[in-house]
Amino acid sequence: MPYSFSNEQMNGIVEDTYANIIKECENLKKNTNCPNEQVLALLSVIASNYSTTTEKSKN
Repeated sequence: MPYSFSNEQMNGIVEDTYANIIKECENLKKNTNCPNEQVLALLSVIASNYSTTTEKSKN
């Protein structure tokens, strides 16, 4: 069965984490004048750290 956050988590830590990520990305853009594409590239690198171990072992 796939994992899903509880309603309490969705309205708490998940919502807070989302807001913090958005805030930090906007802060990065404001302080560096980088384009959205640079933010997407950074988020992609971050996301790759959370890929499954089977995906990582294929490389």
